[in-house]
This record gives sequence, structure tokens and C-alpha cells, in this order.
Amino acid sequence: MPTYVDLEKCDGCKSLGKEKGTSACLEECPVECITLVEDDPSTAPLGRYQHAVINNEECTDCEVCIDVCEQKAIYMVEAE
Repeated sequence: MPTYVDLEKCDGCKSLGKEKGTSACLEECPVECITLVEDDPSTAPLGRYQHAVINNEECTDCEVCIDVCEQKAIYMVEAE
């Protein structure tokens, strides 16, 4: 199933005090299919400085990222 990041909810783990370049989902992903993209805090939602991007071709649907996301910004959608 494709996994998505809700960019209106994702704050790049800024609210958790994570430093730029790391996030809970990135740290916990067992197949390393998550990358972080830099944002301009002056224009990004929630004043975030980064957000997660999931490579669905590498994702194994383990749902670890969903479980660790404090913002509830990661979800799966069943393919039609």
C-alpha cells in the first residue's frame, strides 16, 4: 500500500526537538526508505525546517513510521 506524508501535519519532528537532518520516522525506518527535504521555515506550514518523503518503491509497509509519528502525519492508502 502506498504510504503518504500529510504536509499540513508533518513538522519534521520540530515539535519533538529533533535537530535538522533527523526525525523519528527516519530513525526508525528499517529499510531506510525515508528522506528529509529542507523547507524554508518562513513559508512552510507549522514553521517547519524539513519534512519527510517516503519512497514507496522501497517501502515494505511495516507501518513503523506510522506508529512513531507524533503528528499523525503518515498514513497508508489501500490501492484501488
